[in-house]
Amino acid sequence: MIIGLTGGIASGKSTVAKTLNSLGAYIIDADKLGHSAYLRGSTAFDQVVATFGDDVVGEDGEVDRRALGGKVFGNEAALKQLTDIVWPAIRGMAQEGITSALAADSARPVVLEAAVLIEAEWLDLVDQVWVTLVDPAVAIERACARDNLEPAAVQARLDAQLSNDQRREHAHQVIDNSADETHLRNQVNALWASMT
Repeated sequence: MIIGLTGGIASGKSTVAKTLNSLGAYIIDADKLGHSAYLRGSTAFDQVVATFGDDVVGEDGEVDRRALGGKVFGNEAALKQLTDIVWPAIRGMAQEGITSALAADSARPVVLEAAVLIEAEWLDLVDQVWVTLVDPAVAIERACARDNLEPAAVQARLDAQLSNDQRREHAHQVIDNSADETHLRNQVNALWASMT
């Protein structure tokens, strides 16, 4: 079973993924793959720098995600330029990870945690889509506290993402994260029990 886990910013995807991992699932984190998709020396790194300028490269010689984010969030054309570079690279790495995980243990569920699972059209990689949802106002509050961001910056990211209703249309399972973490984990445990 390959589960695609998705949701918006501060919706609880990472907590759900950690819970699933503790229950025995193999986790592939597309955000982590995204970090390595454009490491210095990769084709995507060269494309990102050529497209967005040398000022997106940090002191360590790698792409500074915050600087890059400042150029693309709220700018639809720039965001599309970035996703056209990065998404195909991440998809390839995700596919390799899924293939490798299933080869190691075909009975072990694999979870592809990807905020852009739907937008990037990776649905064909998974058997089921699990969506974590939270009210946008709660997402803004949580993201500001967690990432030390201004509300307007979080709102810009929310505006660039699919809405909860758009995600729900693709969901086989919906995980509501409007309450506390215990409530969230209980939902995940129940879903896991129904699967295994």
